[in-house]
Amino acid sequence: MIRILVYSTVPIVTKGFAVVLAAVPEFELAAVCSMEDQLAQAVSATSPDLALIDLDEETPLDRLFELRRDIATQMRIVLWVQSISPELAYQTLRLGVRGILRKSLGGDVIVRCLQKVAQGESWFDEALTASFANMRTIRLSQRECQLLSLVSQGFKNKAIADALLIAEPTVKVYLSRLFRKVGAKDRLELALYGMRNAITGQVSMLGRGAAAGARGAAGPRMPVLMAEDSERSTPRPPQPLPVRSIA
Repeated sequence: MIRILVYSTVPIVTKGFAVVLAAVPEFELAAVCSMEDQLAQAVSATSPDLALIDLDEETPLDRLFELRRDIATQMRIVLWVQSISPELAYQTLRLGVRGILRKSLGGDVIVRCLQKVAQGESWFDEALTASFANMRTIRLSQRECQLLSLVSQGFKNKAIADALLIAEPTVKVYLSRLFRKVGAKDRLELALYGMRNAITGQVSMLGRGAAAGARGAAGPRMPVLMAEDSERSTPRPPQPLPVRSIA
């Protein structure tokens, strides 16, 4: 039996998935979650083989990846999406997502995808698969991730300085380095870059005067743009994965 956890904040979606899965003898609905605080308990209690995740702005993808690590589960993740950027798709692939399904696809395709992923294959459409070949990994420090998050939210230099508890000239120095590192020509490009590369709904808003300057403070969770201290970390090369292209 293939044990499947379903997550969606929309009740009718979880009921629809339950109907689709119940029609397949080899599938077992291990758990249904509609709130983030249910995930840890559900994953720990049921040890699902697959997690089918309805991706929207409220989906706690970073938390799901943490659960896989903390609970040491081999759970494979399939995302059900309306749309997804190549950058975000590439990031999720590197974190354990093994399938991305468009919401325009029918139930038979969902079933086939889950079967293939359960067998160890990956499931991405041709456009995403082709884009992966041109992706590159850039490792950012924790401070750079915080800065990128605030620029993406439209903060000006003075507001960034206030939020991070640093001097405004220091912000200019950090920005200059960040422009060079990611290859952005101007502030708009940098902001767009940050929005494309952030896990949907997971970029933290740092309030004015927050203790964001402390070392180890939480920044935006960017799986490819690793939120680590790049001066102290050893870059890890990406691991090759078998990718199934679906026309």
